[in-house]
Amino acid sequence: MTQPAHVPVLPSDRVRSSRMLPTPRPWKLGRPGETGDREAPAGPRLGSAGPDLGFGLKLASRLADRVVLVDGEDLHDVIAGCFACASRRASHYGRAPVVFDVEWSYGLWGYLDQAPADLVEWRRPMFRGASHDYWDQRRIADAVKVEALGMTPHDVRKDLASWKERLIV
Repeated sequence: MTQPAHVPVLPSDRVRSSRMLPTPRPWKLGRPGETGDREAPAGPRLGSAGPDLGFGLKLASRLADRVVLVDGEDLHDVIAGCFACASRRASHYGRAPVVFDVEWSYGLWGYLDQAPADLVEWRRPMFRGASHDYWDQRRIADAVKVEALGMTPHDVRKDLASWKERLIV
């Protein structure tokens, strides 16, 4: 909005003309952290990008009362590790986490039922301290095979005895 001519204005408050701005320099890709691909880099320990992944942590905490633990397991470690898996599944589909991703994750690792003894012995050291270490969470999420990401929460829990087919042992 223009300033009326009869109102006194300091020189610093006057509207500046856009003609005084310098012409921007041309931009080109080439800075060290930039990638030319439209896809995010993928691989072990690179994580999973997706919208609103933090909401998955809230969902994982809400379902914590259904988690079945054995001696030597900590609930906070289980929540952190399963949250990482649920976030990976959600980002695989390009969406934010939903409650089914968290149920899938808890079911995949056998935390919603009585898990087979060999699964418990294998997962216990993997989840130990995961709530305090991001790299442990990434290792847990990376242990899930891509084929398992497409399974339903029901299918994952239905046959826990074949857990080695879903996880990279």
